[in-house]
Amino acid sequence: MPAFLLFKEAALMIRNAIQRLMYGRYGTDPLNLFLLLLYVVFSTVFLFTHWTVLSWFSTALCFWALFRMFSRNHAQRRAENARFLQMTGPVLQWFRLRRTIRRDKEHRYFKCPGCGQQLRVPRGKGKITVTCRSCGASFQEKS
Repeated sequence: MPAFLLFKEAALMIRNAIQRLMYGRYGTDPLNLFLLLLYVVFSTVFLFTHWTVLSWFSTALCFWALFRMFSRNHAQRRAENARFLQMTGPVLQWFRLRRTIRRDKEHRYFKCPGCGQQLRVPRGKGKITVTCRSCGASFQEKS
C-alpha cells in the first residue's frame, strides 16, 4: 500500500477520533479565541521578561479556554460569550466603522448632531444639505 494512502487513512482516523471526543462539547467561540490570543500574548511577553506571575496567569487563561471548550454546559458557556460580546460590541463596531470609512473613497461620513447616527453622503458634491433618516434633523456639510 502506498505511503500517501496510509497517511490519508491515519489522518481520517485522527479526525474521527477528535469528532467523537468533541461530540456534545461546547467547542470554541469568540471568547475562547480572545482567551487564547491573550495566552499567546502573555506567554510571549513572559519569554522576554521572565515574570513568574505572567507565566501563571497565561497558564490559567489556557486552562480556562480549554475548560470552556470541553464543557458540556452549553447554556452557561453561551451566557458567558453573550456577556463578552455585549462588552466588546461597541469597540468592535467602532473599529469596523473606521475601517469602512478608510476604505470608502466615494463617500464622506458625518455624525448627525441630533441623534449621533452615522450618515453617508457622496463625496465631491460641494455644499449639501444632509437630512438624518432617524431623527429628521437637517444640516449643511461640505462633501
